[in-house]
Amino acid sequence: MPRHLILVPTEMERRILAPILAPVVAQGCRVALCGFGPVAAAARAAQLIAEHAPERVLLVGIAGRIDERLAVGAAYRFDQVACYGIGAGSGGGFVPAAALGWQQWPGDAGAPDQIGDLITCGRGGGAGLLVTACAAAANADDVRLRLQAFPGAVAEDMEGFAVALACRLRGVPFDIVRGISNAAGDRDKSHWQIAAALEAAGRLALQIIAEAS
Repeated sequence: MPRHLILVPTEMERRILAPILAPVVAQGCRVALCGFGPVAAAARAAQLIAEHAPERVLLVGIAGRIDERLAVGAAYRFDQVACYGIGAGSGGGFVPAAALGWQQWPGDAGAPDQIGDLITCGRGGGAGLLVTACAAAANADDVRLRLQAFPGAVAEDMEGFAVALACRLRGVPFDIVRGISNAAGDRDKSHWQIAAALEAAGRLALQIIAEAS
């Protein structure tokens, strides 16, 4: 089995995922926290990749759906991940970095080519575009602003782009799996399905790991 490093943002998510992922951990996969939000996730993912030199990285956790075709309580693997919030302006006047002519990674000798606001994940055939933000959408207007910047977005999270960037800089293949716990912009947790979403994400993670074996 390829040596997978499974990254999970929070202890709550890890606690629910642990018994589901136990079989692959017993076979050599490692589960570690990457932290909450893009700053912690980028720094911690880079540290863990350097320390453990995994063959693949898999980010697993919850997300909010933007596209209603994604079911709350189900899990999905994503084809691409974008970064919302780095650029200029705010609200309806926000302009992503790449649209300003600035790459998030400009490229360097011996390092990957330029990286803008969007990174391709895994092997394709996933749910579409995941957008990473520093703060989850609080209402329908926030969701509309994500779609204004990235019209193809189907879900939002807070760590995906950060982990993807750390993986790209190290040349490590990666996948992002998110269980859909809620509709983006809905902050009423009585509507959320966190446990079901994480259980579905854990099962999908096992399937992806088995396919890579």
